[in-house]
Amino acid sequence: MENFTFFTTVSVEYARSLSPVTLAFVGDAVYSLYVREKLVLSTDYKTGTLQKLTSSSVSAHGQSGLLEKLLPLFTEEETEIYKRGRNAKKATKSKNASVAEYNRSTGFEAVLGYLYLTGQYGRIDYLLDVKL
Repeated sequence: MENFTFFTTVSVEYARSLSPVTLAFVGDAVYSLYVREKLVLSTDYKTGTLQKLTSSSVSAHGQSGLLEKLLPLFTEEETEIYKRGRNAKKATKSKNASVAEYNRSTGFEAVLGYLYLTGQYGRIDYLLDVKL
């Protein structure tokens, strides 16, 4: 990508044109970083414990559980992005979650990827602060 800088934002139209699985790819990294940063700044655990705590939150099972709290808070637009991600055809399958959990977690990640790419960082904080 020409003229790329870290924290590059894109237009809503461009973000909506991306595959929901691509949005989920970005959203997975956003959520992982959010959880890691929150743990590092709020605890003094060693890295092994931090990794275990992160893994349980960032898993498809953990994300699916969080999603139950977040769905009622989603805007119409976020709900539409979530449904696109949940229903998208995926190239991989989860090893440790049911198909339904994996599909829901992909939808959740798609929403985070969309919000991140469009620069809606405050909205990400608001949604993720519900649980973490």
